[in-house]
Amino acid sequence: MNDDQLLRYSRHILLDEISIEGQEKLLSSHVLMVGAGGLGSPVALYLGSAGVGRITVVDHDRVDATNLQRQIAHTLARIGQFKATSVVQSIAAINPDVKVIPVTERADDALLDKLVREADLVLDCTDNFATRHAINRACVHHRKPLVSGAAIRFDGQVAVYDPRDDLSPCYACVFPESDWLEETRCATMGVFAPLVGIVGTVQAAEALKLLCEVGQPLTGRLLMLDGRSMAWNEMKLARNPACTVCGGH
Repeated sequence: MNDDQLLRYSRHILLDEISIEGQEKLLSSHVLMVGAGGLGSPVALYLGSAGVGRITVVDHDRVDATNLQRQIAHTLARIGQFKATSVVQSIAAINPDVKVIPVTERADDALLDKLVREADLVLDCTDNFATRHAINRACVHHRKPLVSGAAIRFDGQVAVYDPRDDLSPCYACVFPESDWLEETRCATMGVFAPLVGIVGTVQAAEALKLLCEVGQPLTGRLLMLDGRSMAWNEMKLARNPACTVCGGH
């Protein structure tokens, strides 16, 4: 690290658990985040400010006026722009040393297979089950840790699924693809603005911990937040040996 970086990241370096070694791990890391909306906004800003060296952002959606109530990486001036390119500008304004790669295509199986293979860690910041399952399949196939978040109304959840850990379930162990799950979207159900910030910030924290190899990650645990009472609950998650995605791995 040069003198500017030592100054910029000094508060991380002062932490014994991170120190210079951990910060250098962040600087050399490549993270893939899918979704640049409510959850992706705080994830992108914190990963960028923390010095993750390379961030690939996938989102084919464009900034809309209704997004600005909670998607803090975007601005009024960027309405109509791709969210992925808007995030590039937001991170650059905080930390221009971070290389941010925008991908404005839909996250299908072929694209995810390529991008997940190249990343050290993946963050699921999406809002639909089909994409979440596609991300999970790619992470299991390439054995890449996945930090998953979700938020709707006043309810949020975060978990880490790590295929490198033989005891860790995958996303499909907890939410099987064969199960019928109702899609709830904020366009019709609403979402409490700070909720996505809380969940996204926890996702960013888990990603940084995994990259630095510090602390105890949320692997095998589902952290759930009731924003009405601001109460956190935790559920232990077990791997399903019969899972159609990770059962054979």
